[in-house]
Amino acid sequence: MASGDIVPIALGLTKGDLVTLWAPRWRDGDDEWQAFLGHEEDLYGFESVAELAAFIRTNAENDLVDHPAWTIIAGLSAAELEPEEQFVFDLVGVPELAADDPDPEVVSELEDTLELVRNLGDVCELDTVTKFYGSHPVLGALAGGVNAFAGPEGEELWDQIGAAIAKDWDDVLDAIDSVVTIPEVDADAVAVAEAELLAAEENIVDAEDAADSDDEIEVVDLTKDDDEEEEEEDEVLSFWHEVGIDPVKIVTSEGTVYTLRCYVDDEPIFLGTDGAITVFGSERALARYLADDHEHDLTRVSTYAEVQTAAVDGSLEVEVDDENVYVLPGLADDLGSGPKSVDTDQLDLAVELFTDAADYAEDDSVESALAVSTPLGWYVSYLLNPDPTRLAPNPPFAAEADGWRALEQAFEARLNQE
Repeated sequence: MASGDIVPIALGLTKGDLVTLWAPRWRDGDDEWQAFLGHEEDLYGFESVAELAAFIRTNAENDLVDHPAWTIIAGLSAAELEPEEQFVFDLVGVPELAADDPDPEVVSELEDTLELVRNLGDVCELDTVTKFYGSHPVLGALAGGVNAFAGPEGEELWDQIGAAIAKDWDDVLDAIDSVVTIPEVDADAVAVAEAELLAAEENIVDAEDAADSDDEIEVVDLTKDDDEEEEEEDEVLSFWHEVGIDPVKIVTSEGTVYTLRCYVDDEPIFLGTDGAITVFGSERALARYLADDHEHDLTRVSTYAEVQTAAVDGSLEVEVDDENVYVLPGLADDLGSGPKSVDTDQLDLAVELFTDAADYAEDDSVESALAVSTPLGWYVSYLLNPDPTRLAPNPPFAAEADGWRALEQAFEARLNQE
């Protein structure tokens, strides 16, 4: 789940099992928002996915219509609105879950459910829910994972969590039930959505039957044009691989830019001078620059002459491999929202980019900021080097998010756009 998404969720309530939509934290300018499908003081829930789909398609008066992803969610098929397993939250079953043994699955499910309920309480301004978390700080131990409940002290901690839930959970459920409304939905729109779900289910059955009966069928690809395109792409990639220099694509807060980078004796060298990285707004602009004579650090690389020759004769194609695409916007906000909001693949890439750029400039500030002895470094290390024996970082993560923003701003200051 990325920052800025809207996701279908299922809630197990005393009113029954309902489906709705949740928009985790997203930013609009300087403001941060979070919302559920509803309007004013009402939280909308639906008894079926078909009713949810019908409502989305016919209702323009709710708290999510201004969300940047609303047009995407409104264009989904009914089948695509089925909540995924990780977004199914059984609120009624929380006391039973807390009474079970604290194995990894139980602890994870309880933590996810309580976090979702906390969000519901914040968005719907439910004082009872807010008081529940304020009165029982022991619930924060769930963020430490199953290891927090090992040994006699851990068992006592788990018992305290169970006691807190047994004491006050009914009041929490009542508070949430009090704001849940099941809206009326256009019957014709529901019928259309039900037909979509039925067709999707039949397609799945047909596909499974076909797979069972066609295991021995050999599929022959006769698309010559596709093969030729793949060969051309391989040639482009092999050229950059042979010269040992990589095109790099970076999505920054100001837009998308391109540059080159290579490694000599494991030391990064960018297209640039004096630690400043020269970047361009398009692949074509980069290729045009490479065709001319300029003073920069890559001219010291023995294979750079091959790149310039290809740029001069017009055969150079600047294509970026996926592993050299870096997306920076949103990471700071996700870090601030907590570990489960972070795309660790993009975080890992961003750490690589920041570190390479700092090493290129002979600057140790990134290394110091990401040292595990610092809160940000510990947080990043926890995300990128998971270890079940380590305790999870504790919220809030505002300081860590600010620290990451500072690294991002320092990196962008190194970029010199032509």
